[in-house]
Amino acid sequence: MAKLTKEDFISSLKEMNLLEIKELVDAMKEEFGVDPSAVAVAAPAAGAAAADAAPSTVTVSIAEAGAGKVGVIKVVKEITGLGLKEAKDIVDSNGVVKENIPTAEAEEIKAKLEEAGATVEVK
Repeated sequence: MAKLTKEDFISSLKEMNLLEIKELVDAMKEEFGVDPSAVAVAAPAAGAAAADAAPSTVTVSIAEAGAGKVGVIKVVKEITGLGLKEAKDIVDSNGVVKENIPTAEAEEIKAKLEEAGATVEVK
């Protein structure tokens, strides 16, 4: 007997009505001792748990300004839109540059700050 591919199996399912699919599920339960519908429900739930583990928003802060402090101040000023004194205060206090931003934006900011010489924390 030739082995069915996933595509062949799915194609066969598309041709079945609901009663035939239920009978197939029941037969699989009986043959393998596994409820395929429970697996189908558990898989998306596991994916959702993994997605919840990664934060959707993060905070970027400076851990250390480094040797290029003036360059870091300029980058902070550009990123935040603050004045020079406010940007300097953030850099001097190793403060928060931006809060509650998407992870992608945080990575861009982190790259800019590190390029200027700062050590950056993303939380």
